[in-house]
Amino acid sequence: MTVRTSVLVAATTVALTAGFAAPALAAGADTHEGTRQAARAAVKDGVPGVTLTAKDGRSTWSITAGTGNLRTHAPRSVDDRYRVGSITKTFVSTVLLQLEAEGRLSLDDTVEKWLPGLVHGNGHDGGRITVRQLLNHTSGIFDYTADETFGRTYFLKDGFLEHRYDTQSPGDLVAIAMAHQPDFAPGTSWNYSNTNYVVAGMVIQKVTGRSYGEEIRHRIIGPLHLTATSVPGTRVTVPRPSSRAYSKLARTATGPTYDVTELNPSLASSAGEMISDSADLDRFYSALLKGRLLPAKQLKEMKTTVAAPGIPNAGYGLGLMDRKLSCGVHVWGHGGGIHGSSSEAVTTADGRHSVAFNFNGDWSGDSDAVVEAEFCGE
Repeated sequence: MTVRTSVLVAATTVALTAGFAAPALAAGADTHEGTRQAARAAVKDGVPGVTLTAKDGRSTWSITAGTGNLRTHAPRSVDDRYRVGSITKTFVSTVLLQLEAEGRLSLDDTVEKWLPGLVHGNGHDGGRITVRQLLNHTSGIFDYTADETFGRTYFLKDGFLEHRYDTQSPGDLVAIAMAHQPDFAPGTSWNYSNTNYVVAGMVIQKVTGRSYGEEIRHRIIGPLHLTATSVPGTRVTVPRPSSRAYSKLARTATGPTYDVTELNPSLASSAGEMISDSADLDRFYSALLKGRLLPAKQLKEMKTTVAAPGIPNAGYGLGLMDRKLSCGVHVWGHGGGIHGSSSEAVTTADGRHSVAFNFNGDWSGDSDAVVEAEFCGE
């Protein structure tokens, strides 16, 4: 996926030429040599720095590699907070499934029922699109991040440096999508569209009377004690401890490198604005797959996948991806990319073995190799 479209997408492959520091190893932890080598390889390939935490049963293991600040050469921290991009989608879907379990909505409700008149124009029809189709990306709604003007304004150098602090409302983002034709008729195909989750966040607000961020804080962040996780809204900074985030702000992986740490995340909205750290993400996905956040019926719905063309050996559920690794292990989770930040968080079906990590650059690095090493290494 290109840097421009990777801002909120499911999995970002990203690379910068920088040296790497010796990784920090949690006391008493397994060596996880393959994972360590994969993290080092990402830095050698150009990622500024990596922070990673894995949890297997009661054992927790963390490493860092590379640098968290290209100016000061400060290392990354295992406690770094970072922008998680599309990992936000799993949180949003979890809230909607909780609301379904409470009888407050149905996944088969149409968008028009909850947000009349929002999804219309150029062939879009909210009366034919269900909440379920939003969550599994079968709605056909155009992805607003694929709009050329939006891309030039927020993903490329000149536009981003001028507009990085702009505030976008969810309605603004949906309106961009409505200026284009749908990708396909609802339910007839699959295409990853960030607009789906902007609309999903608006449905949460309409059903509950509170913002999707408030519901996530009330229903997930608080109960799971996710102390490093936040929904920033329009806050442009990342809470400390944190590293700097870097981007080429170009359609290529060459050229100057820019510090893009500060930005107004409203451009991502409920499709990708959240901040977290690796330990919190491990805790969230483990709790989710263990059934601590959803009743069995809703968890089964979340894990019911459709084919996701373009993503090898994967199926897409409701804000949750199922990936089959080379060794046959299935992992469930999501990836996320936003300016200067590429993240991955996955866990086994029983929630016992989890890993979450972040690259603080958005143009290179092999996240799949890190996941493979953690679950399929010797």
